[in-house]
Amino acid sequence: MFGLGGTEIAVLFLIILLVFGPSQIPKMARGLGQAMREFRKAQREIKDELDRDDDAQSAPKKEDKA
Repeated sequence: MFGLGGTEIAVLFLIILLVFGPSQIPKMARGLGQAMREFRKAQREIKDELDRDDDAQSAPKKEDKA
């Protein structure tokens, strides 16, 4: 993960714990999870929109004959 070993991750977590305190870490993790969920939702909506546009352009146009 980003070229970090177990020791580096443990030290980083300890520094975060000391700076923010134990009560803030769950709030930060929850906020990060919500942000990731919103990002994935927006990414999926954009992909769906692009797929719909591609399908509409590639479908042959039907002409009405009366």
